[in-house]
Amino acid sequence: MEHRRLIILGTGPAGYTAAIYAARANLQPLVFEGDQAGGQLTMTTEVENFPGFPDGVMGPELMEAMKKQAEKFGAEFKSGIATGVDLSQRPFKVVIDKETEYTADALIVATGASAKLLGIEGESEMIGRGVSTCATCDGFFFRNKRVIVVGGGDSAMEEATFLTKFASEVTIVHRREEFRASKIMQERAKANPKIRFVMNVQSKRVLSDGNKVTGLEVVDNRTGETKVLEADGVFVAIGHKPNTDFLRGQIELDDIGYIVTKGNTSETSVEGVFACGDVMDSRYRQAITAAGSGCKAAMDAEKFLEGQAAHDWSVSLNA
Repeated sequence: MEHRRLIILGTGPAGYTAAIYAARANLQPLVFEGDQAGGQLTMTTEVENFPGFPDGVMGPELMEAMKKQAEKFGAEFKSGIATGVDLSQRPFKVVIDKETEYTADALIVATGASAKLLGIEGESEMIGRGVSTCATCDGFFFRNKRVIVVGGGDSAMEEATFLTKFASEVTIVHRREEFRASKIMQERAKANPKIRFVMNVQSKRVLSDGNKVTGLEVVDNRTGETKVLEADGVFVAIGHKPNTDFLRGQIELDDIGYIVTKGNTSETSVEGVFACGDVMDSRYRQAITAAGSGCKAAMDAEKFLEGQAAHDWSVSLNA
């Protein structure tokens, strides 16, 4: 069983930034890349809102640069997914891919959250080419275009309202007769002249010409009639699921499954375990906020490990 001072679970802006800071602090972190090395940004084409890139940068390119920067300072990367942990005592135990075990004095969790998708034909193929799960990230690319938002909760209303800053028309498509969104969010959307509603239909297929989205095929739940809603983009806004199943029963999570952190720190309910990025942030979910939280997690972990080292040294001296 291999032991490390610090193990980081997950990559993306949070995990990579934590790795950079931890490596520069000579903690020699071991980073497990998860099921998607680089996180959700590897599925994004051009990123225009990350500071320092006035002409934008491709998502995969940004993530690869962050990884190289962490490796330059001594971070070690391995493929693998965390499938279990034992946080009841230190050193912590981490199980990778259900078979390989590691131990660590400190742990940073940056496993992110996965956007829920519809699971319909054409959807995954067109992600980054007209299908998106983030209006804040991609709304700018749909200036003066028609877009569809699929969903019926607060997220859908918020995404649709935001998109009206750019799009010429926004259509909210929902599978039920009534929305789950709060009354105030519904009223705000309904009062916006750019937003229209198509209710009680099931999304069946994302249409495209092979290069870009051309519309969404839906089926009317009442009549069974199939219709095509023409659009230049489809935004899926049916929520996110934090990647924390392997932590249940080991650490405090909220009702949805996000890791609960203490105040303005990355500290969790378990001393020596820190969280950063979308796995603990249900509100912002941006690359830059994830990177900032990764910095905090590494600094908190360094402080914790320094304290442990000081404690261990005094004990050995007295002995």
